[in-house]
Amino acid sequence: MLHTLFLMAALVIAAIGTHAEAVVMARKTPDGKWAFVPLADGFDFPVGKPDGKGYYKSRGLRLATPRHLGEDWNGNGGGNSDLGDPVYSIGMGLVTYAADARGRWGKVVIVRHAFREPKSGKVLCCQSLYSHLDRIDVRLGQLVGRGAQVGTIGTNNGMFTAHLHAELHFNVLVNCGHQGIPKNAANYGKLSDFIRHYRRLPVEKKFVKLPIGGFLPYKNTEGL
Repeated sequence: MLHTLFLMAALVIAAIGTHAEAVVMARKTPDGKWAFVPLADGFDFPVGKPDGKGYYKSRGLRLATPRHLGEDWNGNGGGNSDLGDPVYSIGMGLVTYAADARGRWGKVVIVRHAFREPKSGKVLCCQSLYSHLDRIDVRLGQLVGRGAQVGTIGTNNGMFTAHLHAELHFNVLVNCGHQGIPKNAANYGKLSDFIRHYRRLPVEKKFVKLPIGGFLPYKNTEGL
């Protein structure tokens, strides 16, 4: 039985990781509070995969006023030269939000990740946010692999020069409203530093339970 489950997990993970056209939806527990996701085997940059080649970080995380809760990535060509370029999931995970949040956000995708912290051996959760997208290429509840395309770089309907705004959340209850969640290092992280630190993790062809169901609605859009 365990051997069969291992083989099934390996096949699903292979499909997630290698076939951009494969849509694999996450299996949930009956109470809807958990989803089964593969452990991330490392993290790559969200543009110019895997190393961010052809792009630069124009703004970083700033938790003090004036706040900027993530990183802005632009193409080296400047202006709107990167409009429509692919945006990739930084790692294996579950799409917990994929909608047009309107306002200054525009189209947004959030992916929740589970990974094993090498020093402690504990399984931890985090999530990555991708916004101002021109197009969304994934569905709510879909499992995605590291480097899977989740959308394309946009301008938020002309509000900004084309760029990707990406965030890292250690608190998986954060959504576009950031409702009532302190803006501190316990909840928000430096995306690039995180990627470099956890660039390569041991490959574990297994699924773990990831918490879902706590995502607060935002402007008539809902997530997991």
